[in-house]
Amino acid sequence: MAAGLASKWSRVGRSLLGGLGNNLSNLLNTSLEMACNNSLSQQRTFIQMRTVLKVVDNSGAKKVMCIQALKGKKGARLGDTIVASVKEAHPNGKVKKGKVVYGVVVRAAMQRGRCDGSEVKFDDNAVVLVDKQGQPIGTRVFGPVPHELRKKKHVKILTLAGHIA
Repeated sequence: MAAGLASKWSRVGRSLLGGLGNNLSNLLNTSLEMACNNSLSQQRTFIQMRTVLKVVDNSGAKKVMCIQALKGKKGARLGDTIVASVKEAHPNGKVKKGKVVYGVVVRAAMQRGRCDGSEVKFDDNAVVLVDKQGQPIGTRVFGPVPHELRKKKHVKILTLAGHIA
């Protein structure tokens, strides 16, 4: 796609310049290819080992680092459960720094397709901490939460959320 776009613009550049030389068209080609390559390099991936996630509940943790995704070989997506280690925490919270916890991914920067053809993608990676039975540790969930969690049997998180996307 990038090569086709670059060749199209080089033809337009040559026609506009009247064939003044290939130097300007080569410069145009390289600048367009660099712009396309930069946009491709910021591709989003799965939540995998050592990914730092924001905690969006009031359990006391601020940031966690993923130790393991419990489902799938590549990593976790929206609604998947992960095992994580607490990296930052509030001093008087339920969860302390260094504790190993379970969490459900409620926001992921990687896009996910929906049944109606639309795609959902968030700006950050966020998690809600849960116990081994899947019940949330906190009593509030901050920010938007996708309705795909209903299919993954995390209805309790949806009831605590303020905004369902």
